[in-house]
Amino acid sequence: MIIRIRKAGGSSLVVIIIIVVCFFAQSIDAQEDRPGQKPPSHSGQTRTDQNVPLYSYRVVNIFSHDDKAFTQGLVFDEGILYEGTGIKGASSLRGITLETGEVLRERKLADRFFGEGITIFGNKLIQLTWRSHTGFVYDKNNFKLIGTFHYKTEGWGITHDGRRLIMSDGTASLYFLDPATYEVTGRREVADNNGPVKMLNELEYVRGDIYANVWQTDSIAIIDPATGRVKGWIDLGNLSQRAGGDKATKTLNGIAYDEKTDRLFVTGKLWPRMYEIRIVPPNP
Repeated sequence: MIIRIRKAGGSSLVVIIIIVVCFFAQSIDAQEDRPGQKPPSHSGQTRTDQNVPLYSYRVVNIFSHDDKAFTQGLVFDEGILYEGTGIKGASSLRGITLETGEVLRERKLADRFFGEGITIFGNKLIQLTWRSHTGFVYDKNNFKLIGTFHYKTEGWGITHDGRRLIMSDGTASLYFLDPATYEVTGRREVADNNGPVKMLNELEYVRGDIYANVWQTDSIAIIDPATGRVKGWIDLGNLSQRAGGDKATKTLNGIAYDEKTDRLFVTGKLWPRMYEIRIVPPNP
């Protein structure tokens, strides 16, 4: 759109500046995952704590991933990869063939919802939304909506330990929910020796620990669910660079674990690849 402004001394300059600033702010809000929120102080860096192990990784396999998928949640179950995507007007729930990236089944969310994390509990597939305080419950086999529930916080990531749902809201808190009533039954504050670990995003339960993406970093926190303490950090910085991550829109986000074969998958928002990785312990 072209805007014509008649000169009136110095006032036209002020109007032009306001227009430019507003346009720039709207552009940033349209592109970023969490508009209006200040990134963490360690944004774009691998968070470390000298008192806990810092793990690296080895790539085992590489798979195709839809580079238009704004990944918010990832789950692997019975040979199928499930993915929840975000952005209002483009949020969805998908069932995907891991080996080819083919979308087997898809359900789009109403335009007013910003899709977030997903998990599978029994035959129920559960999906959060960001600021709508609404969670959706689907039949895993056909994506038919079978229920909704509500929560007071924002919704970011969700997983479960076989007994309880575990949810993040972008703070340093993890919430435990009853999988039948979706009522909050407990809460843990996540911290390492540097203090609270905020911006906890996508979650996955792996061999008794909670793995959590820390938004806008290349780090995955390994969290003890009993105490909230960070037991280790996984540095995926090189992988993020390899995938074209930019720490803002294309940030690392998405962890899925295949318990039957002990396989771990990671990806990011708008990444063209999905990676199966092995965690490598630090040198003694």
